[in-house]
Amino acid sequence: MGEFFVWSTFAGFLLTFFPVFLWLDAYVDIPKNRAWFSLSMYRHFKLFGGYGQLDREGIAVHLTEKKAVFVPYDKMADTRKKFEITKGFQLWRLCQTVETGGSESIAGILIAAALQSLGGGTFAYLRTKHPFLTLKNDTLLGEKPCLKVSFETATVFNGFVLGMAFTKKALEALINWIRKKRSTAFLKKQQSN
Repeated sequence: MGEFFVWSTFAGFLLTFFPVFLWLDAYVDIPKNRAWFSLSMYRHFKLFGGYGQLDREGIAVHLTEKKAVFVPYDKMADTRKKFEITKGFQLWRLCQTVETGGSESIAGILIAAALQSLGGGTFAYLRTKHPFLTLKNDTLLGEKPCLKVSFETATVFNGFVLGMAFTKKALEALINWIRKKRSTAFLKKQQSN
């Protein structure tokens, strides 16, 4: 019995304070109107993945061959507010590669140089906010016309931060529920008078 207590305490300590790395790999092919993604822990344990496509009314995210989720454009602002990331989730690594055509023309070379400069400026700004951030920005020129972007990001957090974020969301939901109950009770009282 004592051994189980020691091992469970050790596992609880590890899950609470040991850093968890969440990796997002994405590849966007703009002419094909597709974006593939994969979300994994420690880069080896895949949580889920799939691809997304833009449509006139929204974005279709295909998680499996038979399962897809459709997100309308007008609902995206509300969805973004629901998934607010706290300061405990730190961006640890950000790599991007842009592949474009036009290596034979001056315009293609200028576009690639502008993309490289824009990425460098964005990364310089991010580096001031996240001093431990690993950054990499590449631009590739090809002969055939294309526009492809690949991203690799890693976010680090721990179980304590995740628990605090969950507690914050649960308390916000509880407060909203109490406010609705009070306003409903107040309206019923007003209607009875």
